[in-house]
Amino acid sequence: MKILLLADIHSNFPALSAVGRAFAPATFEAVLNCGDSLVYAPFYNETVEWLRDHHAISILGNTDRKVIKLLKGKDFKKPSNKEKRMMYLRAAEELNTKNTTWLLGLKKEKKLKISGREIALYHGSPDDPDEFLFNTTPDARFLQLAEKMRRKGISIVVTGHSHTPYVKKLGGVWFINPGSTGRMFDGDPRLSCAVLQLTGAEVRVTPHRLEYDVEAVVKRLQQEGYPPVYKDMYRLGRKLN
Repeated sequence: MKILLLADIHSNFPALSAVGRAFAPATFEAVLNCGDSLVYAPFYNETVEWLRDHHAISILGNTDRKVIKLLKGKDFKKPSNKEKRMMYLRAAEELNTKNTTWLLGLKKEKKLKISGREIALYHGSPDDPDEFLFNTTPDARFLQLAEKMRRKGISIVVTGHSHTPYVKKLGGVWFINPGSTGRMFDGDPRLSCAVLQLTGAEVRVTPHRLEYDVEAVVKRLQQEGYPPVYKDMYRLGRKLN
C-alpha cells in the first residue's frame, strides 16, 4: 500500500509536474497534501487542477487560509510587506470558479483510515495549525503530541509548515513531514516529498528530493512582474524575505 505525501506546494506547478513524472500518482492508494497549496509561485490554477485531477486529499495551510479571507472580502494584518501581500492578492484574483470552490471546501485537518491504520493530516501540528515542528524539535514535544494521538487511535501523523523533512517514531506514533514540494529553505532548490508504504504491521517512509524546472518558475515570475527576490529564492532554495 503506497501513499504519496506532499506539503507546502506554494503554487509550484513545475514541481508538481516533476512529482507526476517521477511517481505516476495514479498508482498510489492516496495522495495526501498537508496544505499551503497556494501563494509564492504564480501557477495558482494549474496547481489546484493537478491536485483535483489526482484526487489529492488536501487540507488548508496558513497561506491558503489568508487567500480564503481575501475571497470572502476580508483582510489580514500579516504579512504587511507589499512584496509578500501581492502574492496573496494575485492568488485570490486569479483562481477560477472551480478552483475557488475547491479551496473553500477544504478543512484545517483531516483524519482517514488506510490499510487499517488511522492517519491524520495537519498543517503545523495536531495542537495548532501554525506550530512549527522541525527535525530538531525536542522529543519531549513529540511525545506530548503522541500521547494525544494515541488516545484518538491515530498512529501516523503527517504535517507540513516547517518546510523541513523528517521521519520520527516516538511514543508509538509516526510523525512525518515530507518537506516542501514547492519552496525549500535549506539551500537545496530541489523539491521534497515522501512515499509512505504500509505492509501489514510494517511502516516504511522514503523521503525524496527531486530536480524540477526551476527556470520555468523564474520565467513566469519575471513575465508577471513579481519582485526579483523571488527568482533568487527559487534558484537558491532559500527564504530571503
